[in-house]
Amino acid sequence: MTDQEKKEVLDEFDELTNMSASELKKWLETDDSKSVGQDSGDGESIGHKSGEKIITIKQKKNSELANPDYEHMRKVISYIKRHNAQRPKDVRGSNWAFSLKNWGHDPEK
Repeated sequence: MTDQEKKEVLDEFDELTNMSASELKKWLETDDSKSVGQDSGDGESIGHKSGEKIITIKQKKNSELANPDYEHMRKVISYIKRHNAQRPKDVRGSNWAFSLKNWGHDPEK
């Protein structure tokens, strides 16, 4: 991945993940966060695990980011875009919104 590609991924990731690391950490501790998503096989949802990775990425300096971080950022970007395309009429308190928040995007912001 070129430096330009990394910059583009990071810029889009920063734009789409509109929750700070601390906001996301607090959200992931809620029952609502834990109530949605596809189980990854160990009782924790894929989105919940993704949220934990997002926190780690957001806490790093850009110079500390490695290829696995950029790969996860691409996955997050893809998920948020795909999920946003399925926006329901009533967002507030929906599983749809809860799932997006697990991926670092608060649709009510």
